[in-house]
Parts: sequence; C-alpha cells; structure tokens
Amino acid sequence: MLEKYDNELADWVSSVLANGDDDAVFASGYLQGHFAVVLSQLEQQLAHDFNALDAQMQLCLKQAQLELNDHDYRLVEHAWQEFAARLQ
Repeated sequence: MLEKYDNELADWVSSVLANGDDDAVFASGYLQGHFAVVLSQLEQQLAHDFNALDAQMQLCLKQAQLELNDHDYRLVEHAWQEFAARLQ
C-alpha cells in the first residue's frame, strides 16, 4: 500500500510540475518532503491504510501551520486535500 501512495505522489507531483503555477509547485514540493517522512514512519507501523496516512499528515500540517505564513499554509493544506482525494 505504501508503494502505491509513493507512486501516486510521484505522478501527482509530475503533473503539478508540468501544469501548475508557482504556488502549486511550492505546495507540492513542501508536501512531498513531509510525505516521504510520513511514509518512512508508516513503514515502521502495522497500519498502512489511508486513515493512518492521513492522521500522520494532519500532524505534519499542524507543524506546517507554525512554520509557514497563512497564505503558504493554505496552499499546502489545499494541496494535501487535492492529493488525498486521489488516494481515497
């Protein structure tokens, strides 16, 4: 399951890079880094389903809210919602 998520991310990021504006490229790149960390964490756990992935990503988004200005955070949050919809 984790490999499927990783492949979906690669496809999504490629699409954003080809078709997205600067904001979309920033948000997808930011998410890509956090997503890689989350997948690594999930490899150590037994739960590999979407709910486990989403829970870990929500923690990353909380951290992002502290790191990013409001505009950039909304971009990243929207990017996660868009990508998460592809995974469900």
